[in-house]
Amino acid sequence: MLQLPKPKQTTTTKKLPTPEEAYQYCRNITADYAKTFYLGTLLMPQSKRKAIWAIYAWCRNTDELVDGSKAQFTTPETLNKWESQLESVFNGVPIDNADVALVDTLKQFPMDIQPFRDMIAGQRMDLYRSRYETFDELKLYCYRVAGTVGLMSSAVLGIDGNRYNAPWEKYKPKYIPTEEAIALGIAMQLTNILRDVGEDSQRGRIYLPLEDLALFNYTEAELFKGVIDDRWHELMKFQIQRARKYYNLAAKGISYLIPDSRWPVWAALSLYQGILDAIERNQYDVFNKRAFVPTPKKMLYLPLTWLRAQAL
Repeated sequence: MLQLPKPKQTTTTKKLPTPEEAYQYCRNITADYAKTFYLGTLLMPQSKRKAIWAIYAWCRNTDELVDGSKAQFTTPETLNKWESQLESVFNGVPIDNADVALVDTLKQFPMDIQPFRDMIAGQRMDLYRSRYETFDELKLYCYRVAGTVGLMSSAVLGIDGNRYNAPWEKYKPKYIPTEEAIALGIAMQLTNILRDVGEDSQRGRIYLPLEDLALFNYTEAELFKGVIDDRWHELMKFQIQRARKYYNLAAKGISYLIPDSRWPVWAALSLYQGILDAIERNQYDVFNKRAFVPTPKKMLYLPLTWLRAQAL
């Protein structure tokens, strides 16, 4: 097992919250920044939803280092310090409010530190990259900033051991849907990228692979101008089709989860995939219109996803 370095002694007198207060803090972050994702967590048993809030809050705070209001002050050293704080958390020593909830979560749901490290590596990519030449390059980025969330969450969601009750399956190795968990994170990140093309372009960023732009004879200059024509439509259709392939792969892993985790994962997958439908309804205008799933429509997803979860 990986041996983490012992945290350095600190003289800080900062008063940290209780675990329950820390979970509420994480809940607020999740509800404020990820409304669709948050709705899915409410379908989980209490202990699991709290753990997912703690994971999300850590991920959000990590993302804020390069995309938040103080991102201009973030340096490689900033991320090195953040990784040191992560090591402290995995040693059971919280430093900030959200850390308290994550430490408590790790006691209940042991996890590997590597996906957390990989996410920080993804933020390092954002420090010096604003373009991706190929989809393979973008896929690595998507794994690091989002596929890792699938790996983190898997420890909380749990695997259904009852799938192997038949006598001839008694000694069969339990299947862990790792690839599917990563696929869900990648699918969601690709959806974010498509939804946020306009916002990212205002910051000088293009996450669509440049090889894809060239494939449809669409230029960076045209993207920055927000040109919407037949070429753009075909380019976006191509990107949406790719994202849906990852959602389809992710869906194949849900049946391996513990029953009480299936409905919330189906709901999160379906609700997030609904953003792709919204982009299509907006005629692929991601420069002037924000693609989202209206609340009444979200409510319609819940009984449908419940039925899908029961059918597994």
